[in-house]
Amino acid sequence: MSRALPLLPTTLVGSYPQPDWLVDKAVLLGSGPPRVRLESVWRMSAELRVEAQDDAAVLAIRDQERAGLDIVTDGEVRRESYFNNFATALDGIDIDTPGVVLARNGKPTEVPRVVGPIRRLRPVELAAARHLRANTDRATKITVPGPFTMTMLAKDEFYGDPRKLALAYADAVNAELRDLKDAGIDVVQIDEPYLSPNAEAARGFALEAIDRALHGIAGETALHLCMGYAYVVKAKPKVYAFLPELAGSSVLQVSIEAAEPGLDMAVLTDLPGKKVMVGVLNLGDLAVETPEIIEQRLAAALDYLPAERLIAAPDCGLKYLPRATAFGKLAAMVEGARRVRARL
Repeated sequence: MSRALPLLPTTLVGSYPQPDWLVDKAVLLGSGPPRVRLESVWRMSAELRVEAQDDAAVLAIRDQERAGLDIVTDGEVRRESYFNNFATALDGIDIDTPGVVLARNGKPTEVPRVVGPIRRLRPVELAAARHLRANTDRATKITVPGPFTMTMLAKDEFYGDPRKLALAYADAVNAELRDLKDAGIDVVQIDEPYLSPNAEAARGFALEAIDRALHGIAGETALHLCMGYAYVVKAKPKVYAFLPELAGSSVLQVSIEAAEPGLDMAVLTDLPGKKVMVGVLNLGDLAVETPEIIEQRLAAALDYLPAERLIAAPDCGLKYLPRATAFGKLAAMVEGARRVRARL
């Protein structure tokens, strides 16, 4: 990484709460993470939206800096979800007539409909990356949805083969990650929440697609696993069905949700050689953790993982939390990590 980081660095998984003046929270909270466009979530007209999103991104960056994070994002404030901003920007997608698939909760969900070859015709997050890089001197991270998750959340009417579709998505992701790295972003992350719920399918072609997406990407790369936003998924399993397999992938960092599900930290031994972003903030509980709780959670991880490979993070994105709660949790995480670091 181009910017020096302390032992046991702290970071967001990706998202931060968007201001109420930017998005209609009732629409956001009522929809669940949208897979297709959700224009009604924005309070600003298209003419004013970019400037408003730039301002909201600066607020998110400053909150992260005030909280003390070592690696910051733009809070994903320009996105309706972690997924749809990128997934609907690709050629080969009919964005006017979505398809329908079953989401991880078993409910029918509108998703991008694939009607032609998947191609990235232009950068999607490059302007956001440049804005982030221009507004902080800290290490930075940008996320994009991963090729396997995009495959699971698409209605394929062109390829007829999920592996072929995933590899096409992987090429689009790879092109995006190259541009993000060229813009000076320190960590590029692909979000793959659908790996574990679809472990059998993932074992068929996910690692191939992930490695293709990361091929030739220099510096730090990360992959985020989660069990779903706490706002949406209430009952979470205590195990990951697809974790040891990632030890054989080319990704350098793996992000796992641990606090809310009470994950047994012994699973960290399934990822030899990987850096692990361990979730130490329970996003299903609006109470702000104390630094002592963070210390305990990090200490449990250190029983199985050397400090050089441990990164402190929330379980998942903070998008659905009140902003004051999100900030308080981040500040507690930073202080807890500082205390642990001081003893190492």
